[in-house]
Amino acid sequence: MATQAQRSADREHLEQSPISLVNISTGHGQQHDDAEAGTRTVFSDQTPGLPAVDRGYAAWRLLLAAFVFEALLWGFPLSFGVFQEYYSSLPEFQNNPYISAIGTTASGISYLGAPLVTPLIRRWAPYRVHMIWFGWPLCILGLVAGSFANELGTLLLTQGVLYGVGFIIFYYPILSMVDEFWIRRRGMAYGFLCSASGASGAVTPVIVQILLRKYGYKTTLRSVALALVVLTGPLIPFLKPRLQQQQTASLRTDWSFLKKRLFWTYSISNILMGLGYFFPAVFLPSYATLIGLQGSRGALLLTLMSVAQVAGQFSFGYMSDKKVPVNALISVASLVAAVVTLTMWGLGRTMLPLAFFAVLYGFFGAGYTAMWARMVTAVSEEPSASQAMFGLFCAGKGIGNILTSPISAGLLRWSTQSSGYASGTYRAIVIFSGVCLFLSAISVSAVYVRPKAYLGRFF
Repeated sequence: MATQAQRSADREHLEQSPISLVNISTGHGQQHDDAEAGTRTVFSDQTPGLPAVDRGYAAWRLLLAAFVFEALLWGFPLSFGVFQEYYSSLPEFQNNPYISAIGTTASGISYLGAPLVTPLIRRWAPYRVHMIWFGWPLCILGLVAGSFANELGTLLLTQGVLYGVGFIIFYYPILSMVDEFWIRRRGMAYGFLCSASGASGAVTPVIVQILLRKYGYKTTLRSVALALVVLTGPLIPFLKPRLQQQQTASLRTDWSFLKKRLFWTYSISNILMGLGYFFPAVFLPSYATLIGLQGSRGALLLTLMSVAQVAGQFSFGYMSDKKVPVNALISVASLVAAVVTLTMWGLGRTMLPLAFFAVLYGFFGAGYTAMWARMVTAVSEEPSASQAMFGLFCAGKGIGNILTSPISAGLLRWSTQSSGYASGTYRAIVIFSGVCLFLSAISVSAVYVRPKAYLGRFF
């Protein structure tokens, strides 16, 4: 329990701190203080002149606006599979092996660029609104410019590079604003925000597919650009930071978390999750076709997965704010995703088991990302470190996103049989995905291993 002098010092620090934190020991063993509920965070949300945190009109206004941006502007590149199928059918792009690079580039820049952008956002925090006004039009411009493209290279530069760069410029400033408004309930806030892409994933591909079939990619890209302007442009004035400019201008990122074993444990688990996570969404429709299901059933499976993702990410984010240990949530999410991948997907031969797989995988597999917010605070409760860690976790998952295509190409070459587990063709992919998810789950157990005590038994 803190002394009166400590409480006075903490109170003084809270009044000056942009995101008010006090770390109070609860008496647990030193080994697990960072990993579980060994520390308790007390927040001050009554700073004079500032909106309240975790509640109130300003906090919810920002979160709802961020939800729409996440759903529409992040949901669009995640729906690139529809564009890929369409581009592959065009004579000018047919049999071009680099079509998939367009979607991979847009999402890859968004993931891998995070560690580079977040420190800059921290350094230039007073200009976050300006960053939004600069990055958002770049995304729109990328789509409009892409609509005039007649060569794949031009599409790669516009729909891929320009869109991805614009996204990281406007998106991560929004996340930093969310961090300022949502502290005690940050897990719920991030779960709600992450679920936006699931909600979008259930609708956007269908709409885009209809537009492509009826009007072609040029009109579709222009229509999407116009829709994004109309649906997200009016919300930009609602994206306002909680803190004043003078409270954020001098902040620097605390990189001391890089010295903590817990951070590296979570990073390894996150990278392994990323390596295995993307395969079901990419190959489940083609697997459904391979086993004789109608083409529309594959799209239905992805819709079920997206809807379950909404529920899973919100639920795991909400639970991470409660007394449920974050390590237990991480392990359960990864382990269940691994088990259903190796069983329901690998052994599924009809629509019913694949539908159960889509729902369970969407709920548990996608729930992992929603816990990044609490993984961050488990490592360090220093506010300046939160965005830096989040950026590194994004990059870790992005490694899997980038490598999915080349890894799957190699795995498909290994699977020469046409029957058996995972219908033979997808055997290596299912096993690789499931094993990576399983390793992601068990890697968290390293939190409870004490290397010095263990090695002391032998030396």
